[in-house]
Amino acid sequence: MQDQGRSTRKRTGGRLKNVRKRRKDELGRLPTETEVGEQRFRTVDARGNVTKTRALATDVASVNKGDETVSAEIEDVVENDANPNYIRRNIITKGAVIETSEGRARVTSRPGQTGQVNAVLLD
Repeated sequence: MQDQGRSTRKRTGGRLKNVRKRRKDELGRLPTETEVGEQRFRTVDARGNVTKTRALATDVASVNKGDETVSAEIEDVVENDANPNYIRRNIITKGAVIETSEGRARVTSRPGQTGQVNAVLLD
């Protein structure tokens, strides 16, 4: 969500003068909507000496099956509470239910922030 900044007017209707310019850390970015498909990543500078790897598209998920973790192929997005349109567009977000080669799994990671899809197998 991009920050619109404070209002340019006072409660009384008078104009407010700028105290300072916008800062780099106030910059907002559009959400990264990770799709199902051939793997594509983008590296983004974050606050401090940090970089984030964003997954623009991925077809691999690390699925947790009790004691072991298996790498599985993502086939489809079955359910996504974040937005009903994400199901049609095959967009993966945290909490989405995906169909994998191991079975149905719920996504526990944030692929647009971490660049990887971690999921827990559903019974």
